[in-house]
Amino acid sequence: MNDLRADSPAPGLAGPESSGGGWSLSHWLVLIALIFALHVALLYMFGARKEIVPRAVAGAPALRLADNSDEFLALNDPTLFALPHPGDSTMAIWSQAPIMNRPSFRWTQAPRWLPLSARGLMEVFNRFMQTNSIASLPLRLKPPARLSTPSQPIEPVLAEASTMRVEGDLTQRRLLTPLDLPSWPYPNVIAPSKVQLLVNAAGNVASAVVLPSDNNLEALNRYDAADQRALELVRGARFTPAPRLTIGRIIFTWHTVPPLLTNSPAAPP
Repeated sequence: MNDLRADSPAPGLAGPESSGGGWSLSHWLVLIALIFALHVALLYMFGARKEIVPRAVAGAPALRLADNSDEFLALNDPTLFALPHPGDSTMAIWSQAPIMNRPSFRWTQAPRWLPLSARGLMEVFNRFMQTNSIASLPLRLKPPARLSTPSQPIEPVLAEASTMRVEGDLTQRRLLTPLDLPSWPYPNVIAPSKVQLLVNAAGNVASAVVLPSDNNLEALNRYDAADQRALELVRGARFTPAPRLTIGRIIFTWHTVPPLLTNSPAAPP
């Protein structure tokens, strides 16, 4: 049996040198770091700094714009016969035309003023006035007024008797019956009486009605007796025959007279 040394480790435990000379983790990390630094230093020292040049493409289709030298392309020009082109004879003539310099019309001579005398300004006018006499002409700014009489007599403002006026389609039919229009003894003005009537084909009045007033002023001056008299006169009227019914209006304008005094004043004692 071999003798065991006092400093030998216990069975089953390996010492730092029992793995056959292996390195620890720290030794490996330091070695890797040194190799990485050496690699970076070599790349930095021997590496070439060249720009990246794209590789030329060979055998690829290329697109090129055609110029105007092709005659077939020139035939597709819509302005071939409308506008001048470099190859035309017109352009050749214009290119050989001489350059004409425009004449200068700038006035370089200094102005020369005409002599003018202040005394001779009025000589021509004075000589003309002395040798020519002007006759005085009357100034007629307005023609004389022409006096004339009116073609129609001027009617008075207030009618002297009661009148009537036919309106509507009845103006085409003549009134055969004369109407006696009275003058009313009334202290105020009487509003006109408007009667609308329907006349049959024979000329007789089939229907008659008194129309109301158009405004409030005429409504205040209405006189019932005058309206009833107008209605009686219209119902008894007769017109000329016609082939159809006729509708129209008759307007009565009444004339008023001052009413008579029935009570005489008492005689003084």
